[in-house]
Amino acid sequence: MSTISRDEVARVASLARIDLSEAELDRLAGELDVIVAAIAQVSEVATPDVPATSHPLPLVNVFRDDVPEPPLPVEDVLAGAPSAEDGRFMVPQILGEE
Repeated sequence: MSTISRDEVARVASLARIDLSEAELDRLAGELDVIVAAIAQVSEVATPDVPATSHPLPLVNVFRDDVPEPPLPVEDVLAGAPSAEDGRFMVPQILGEE
């Protein structure tokens, strides 16, 4: 039994201002009917005693513990910098300020 008629597809397409051909209306009515049947089948299985899930497998966080550590020595940090001065990164001036 069809739950989505061709006329319903045509009405929704008209509301959405989508121009569909006769063949597209027939095809979409059939495809939407299959989707509605699949949803109905899932709804039959989804009873109150079945818990809702968003994933088929449980998710596990892979975060490591956040443990504070001493900072790197300034010399090591600046060793890879193209330019440094007074223990800070030296970058080109871009705002024209002194």
